[in-house]
Amino acid sequence: MKMDAGLVEHRREISGVVNGKVVKKKKVRRRSSSSSSSSSSTTMKKELPSFTLQQLYSYCKNVFKGPGIVPPPQDVQKSLQHTGLYALLPHYFSLAHCLVPEDFGLSRDLPFFKTESCVKGNPRVTYTTVYKCRDFSLVLFFLPASAVIPLHNHPEMTVFNKLLLGKMHIKAYDWDDSVDVDCSEKSSSRRLAKLKANSVFTSPCNTSVLYPTTGGNIHEFTAITPCAVLDVLGPPYSKEDGRDYADETLAEVKDSEYSFRWLEEIEMPENSEMDGIEYLGPKII
Repeated sequence: MKMDAGLVEHRREISGVVNGKVVKKKKVRRRSSSSSSSSSSTTMKKELPSFTLQQLYSYCKNVFKGPGIVPPPQDVQKSLQHTGLYALLPHYFSLAHCLVPEDFGLSRDLPFFKTESCVKGNPRVTYTTVYKCRDFSLVLFFLPASAVIPLHNHPEMTVFNKLLLGKMHIKAYDWDDSVDVDCSEKSSSRRLAKLKANSVFTSPCNTSVLYPTTGGNIHEFTAITPCAVLDVLGPPYSKEDGRDYADETLAEVKDSEYSFRWLEEIEMPENSEMDGIEYLGPKII
């Protein structure tokens, strides 16, 4: 959904993206046409390319080879060393120290990130696509306080997840087929998953790498404060290729022993729909 100057109606408030920055537009009285003309003619500052964002793009080009091809961990590490993006490598700087909000034209001083009071009802999540091709995509998500991205899967996808701003609770699972279950459970639509993470994260923090079967590929985000999250998806969601986000929403239906849960595929809740806006931040060249 593309809107003029990146503006999008967000419930009763109007959110916008100006040069990639999330701002809140205050309601003002209508002024004379001359004043409006003067205001609209203001020149927007041109965003310069981000070196780190450009490095991330090059890194993704090296690692992601298309649908059905999962990058081996050793290739991920080699590419990270080659580009200087050392995610999850113990003896190097992590990607958390390379990627910062400013690489996407964001700042913690923006009004959106200073409003920590919870929005009444079910606040909607906003997203913007930084870059997308057949092999991978870079997507930013903006969550108001108390907003939730429900439990969802990333089938045959490798995901780099980075909390750029804010504080959020993350719950993550991986499918677990190693445990014997009774016939009634096997015949149902339920599937056993093992809890991998159930913690609160505060930016800046390390980047998470999720593989198709390990690392917490099934996860749920709950914003404690307003948050900005970067997802690098390889390959991206694609309805034509059987990776439709709407078909991968899950729900916890039954507790099991220890850290296991039964999960079941459900239709995406109506209150979980997101608003898409145009990305106006630093471009990839």
